Amino acid sequence: MYDRAILHLDLDSFFVSVECLKNSDFLGKPLLIGGTSARGVVASCSYEARRFGIHSAMPMKMALRLCPQATVIKGDMDSYSKYSKLVTEIIAEDAPIYEKASIDEFYLDLSGMDQYFGCFKWSKDLRQRVIKESGLPISFGLSINKLVSKVGTGESKPNGTHQVPNGEEKIFLSPLSVRKIPGIGKETYKKLSFMGVRKIKTLGEIPIKLLEREFGKHGRKLWEKANAIDDSPVVAYHEQKSMSKERTFKEDTLNLAHIRDMLIKMVDDLAFDLREDEKLTSTITVKIRYADFNTYTKQRRIAYTANDQVLINQVTEIFDQLYDRRQLIRLIGVKFSGLVQGNYQISLFDDTEKAIRLMEERDWIKRRFGHDKIVRANTLK
Repeated sequence: MYDRAILHLDLDSFFVSVECLKNSDFLGKPLLIGGTSARGVVASCSYEARRFGIHSAMPMKMALRLCPQATVIKGDMDSYSKYSKLVTEIIAEDAPIYEKASIDEFYLDLSGMDQYFGCFKWSKDLRQRVIKESGLPISFGLSINKLVSKVGTGESKPNGTHQVPNGEEKIFLSPLSVRKIPGIGKETYKKLSFMGVRKIKTLGEIPIKLLEREFGKHGRKLWEKANAIDDSPVVAYHEQKSMSKERTFKEDTLNLAHIRDMLIKMVDDLAFDLREDEKLTSTITVKIRYADFNTYTKQRRIAYTANDQVLINQVTEIFDQLYDRRQLIRLIGVKFSGLVQGNYQISLFDDTEKAIRLMEERDWIKRRFGHDKIVRANTLK
């Protein structure tokens, strides 16, 4: 019996599963989804491909060296968004409260349902309904909090279920690698390994002060996660329609170089917000208000992305097409709409590994020290 019951649902190898629904010839074969150019990267891969050591964000050339017989396709974000919406609608019909964490991942708060239905039975019934109505494999973990449930889902994959009984959270986590803890990346894992910490049990036994000395404020969170402590709530899902920024100049201007720099700064900030919220945009709108207060906008549909360089190129091109009056400008603005849930890497079908790493490093600096601590050189003016 759970006093608090949190269910985590995750669609298995989501992009690959959708492609297999569309083309059954892909079933049981190594499939790579991502950039088809020589410098492209893997956005997703089938379990058959993972057996060769392939993983997301790996350079496509390296993946094909590991598995030359793999099939490579570019991917179709419109299809992925359609199936994500279908699964969301199925969950929304039955769930008392749910949070859509990404395009293929959900948290549900089932607290209080044990006395009526049985949380585990209800969860299994929901999973079967998703599989039946969408045709997609899905796994889940059930426990008292988000952290343990997410790890439980990972342990149940592919296409399985895992229940962690109330009071057995630490017993479940203890023998697992610290890499299983959400939020522990390569660098943190390296540092923990250097300290001789490879199992969650060991991490949970380290004094908090020592972890805070080595990892700062993040040290306490590491200790809490290792001890299965997570009080974060399931936040009711509401679809965000758009995000935007505007800039009114102190004085009306014709300085196009400065205006373009301001546009780039706005796009840079918005793209970072997209990635932090795990969203992608498919529609860009650029707005110009002239000194006489006449306002004009131009909109363009694009492939789903959260890549700042792609968005900057699109926005500056739209601005050049929109600005044709050669008058003083009072205000400029940028809006991203047509948003869908999705980790930003899924949009990088034609990016290079170098470009991905650079963006990840810039995001890490912004996240830790603030938006203004790293900016493009041309925006410093």
